[in-house]
Amino acid sequence: MTDHLVSLMQANPVNRAILDRLPDLGLPQACLVAGALAQSVWNGLDRRPPQAGIKDYDIFYFDAADTGWHAEDLAIRRVRAALADLDVAIDVKNQARVHLWYESRFGVPIAPLRSVLEGVAMFSVRCTSLALQPGPDGPVLHAPYGTAELEAGLLADNPTCPDRSNFRLKAESYRARWPWLRIVEEAGGQPSSSSVSQ
Repeated sequence: MTDHLVSLMQANPVNRAILDRLPDLGLPQACLVAGALAQSVWNGLDRRPPQAGIKDYDIFYFDAADTGWHAEDLAIRRVRAALADLDVAIDVKNQARVHLWYESRFGVPIAPLRSVLEGVAMFSVRCTSLALQPGPDGPVLHAPYGTAELEAGLLADNPTCPDRSNFRLKAESYRARWPWLRIVEEAGGQPSSSSVSQ
């Protein structure tokens, strides 16, 4: 089933183009994450166009060697220039510097993250905790909580998210675009290692 989900993610030509170009951007641990992946799957399950309802595309990387804003800003500009022809909103974040701004934005302090996947595991809607990384044998899907909720259309609150106040807003935004999704307020479980090559 994981191969099928990755196929649905790659049915979105924007996802496919981003994955094709990521290795050339020189960003450590670079991967496409979150909503654009989950939403491409929901579109596939819903038999909608693969890009329908997707507002933006998130790219995470991890560069602990330089956690200054200037370095991240240069990376953002480089990525946006390389992907400008796709004509979509692109958000780029260095996960090695998230702890520097997280408290001022969300009101909750966090410890420095140790990898991109630690950042992915903190998404407020648990089934969107997804990362797709280019690999030598095809894309590698990282899903710290598995993919059962994604396939079932369950929007569960993630107890490992440091700031859970925006869960309902995010979940309602998804459900407004994919009405068959169901919101689950309480969720349990911890992230586990779940990476599958296609």
